[in-house]
Amino acid sequence: MAITSVIKYEGDNSTFVWKHPTTDFNVGSQLIVHESQEAVFLLNGEVLEVFGPGKHVLETENLPVIKQLQKITTGGKSAFHCEIYFVNLTEHMSIKWGTDSKISYLDPEYNFPLEIGACGQMSLAVSNSTKLLVKVVGTTKNLTLAELTSYFRAFLMNRIKSIIPSVIIEKKISIFNIDQHLTVISDAIKPMLADDFTDYGIDLKTFLITTVVKPDEDPNFKKFKDLHFRKVTDVAEAELNQKVSIINEQTKAQQTVIEAEAIAKKRQLEGYTYQQERGFDVASEVAGNDAAAQMNNVGIGMGMMTGIGGTLGQQVGTMATSAMQSAAGQEETGKKTCASCGAVLSAGALFCEKCGTKVETKVLCASCGAELSADANFCPKCGTRRG
Repeated sequence: MAITSVIKYEGDNSTFVWKHPTTDFNVGSQLIVHESQEAVFLLNGEVLEVFGPGKHVLETENLPVIKQLQKITTGGKSAFHCEIYFVNLTEHMSIKWGTDSKISYLDPEYNFPLEIGACGQMSLAVSNSTKLLVKVVGTTKNLTLAELTSYFRAFLMNRIKSIIPSVIIEKKISIFNIDQHLTVISDAIKPMLADDFTDYGIDLKTFLITTVVKPDEDPNFKKFKDLHFRKVTDVAEAELNQKVSIINEQTKAQQTVIEAEAIAKKRQLEGYTYQQERGFDVASEVAGNDAAAQMNNVGIGMGMMTGIGGTLGQQVGTMATSAMQSAAGQEETGKKTCASCGAVLSAGALFCEKCGTKVETKVLCASCGAELSADANFCPKCGTRRG
């Protein structure tokens, strides 16, 4: 019977569980457990102790139950019969998975039937050594990564093929946008699978869908694909036009602000305000229009001009006065007066009806008094229209 004094495992990292080949150990043997390992001590198939990283001496003080075991004398040394399993706790990454058949469901956007495939990667780590030994390993000497993956494959495929369609429909993810939502789908699926692995002492660290295989050769799929991309193009074009319109409106608004700021600076430099400028505009308009018809507007203009001060106010006032005088003159146009007493003469009168003074036959300008010729329509001095 072999007697072992040092118990350790230094195999490769692809093994989840490794059973030490020797089952008889000296009392006082050293058990060496590396980082990211656990050593499970079994007697008659029952777990007695789980040892973490470090050096452990197998003595009755550490394992009180050994006192009750039958002692064998071998070379004068006391020994005991047991089994020791080394469990690898490292995270095993990039474990590939893939559906073994098509997954059928209805697309949530266009409501047409689809059949897709999926594949990806996951990473696993042992979370409970005792559960793993009891439920998975049993009497097997070793458990490799490939064997563990194969063990879980059946229930994994069954769960994935029912979970993926429900998540896609719940999240309302179209088949044409599914590649942009692989992370969302993966994150939603992982918690639904985690409990299944935990029951066997395994922690599902990551679960990723990396590829969704679409039915590109299906004629119905091609038809809906064309419809989808036409819809996307129309929406994108409408959004672009809306953005261009908004930019144009913003540009116009900015130009208006710039122009207003320039005008304000011009007024500031020339020494007048907006109200003064408007009064000047009204006075100019009054002076340039038919005075008789604009008398009411003159009053409005005069009210606005009360706020105009300084030299500009005097100029505007002069213009308004001139316009009013011109209006009064034009109102009397065509009526002759007596040169002696100023009385208004009747049409065709040769003598004044008031004082008897003979009426001059020459015609004078109503504005400046210049003599007009018999056929003159405008005054040659000031340009005033003949009444």
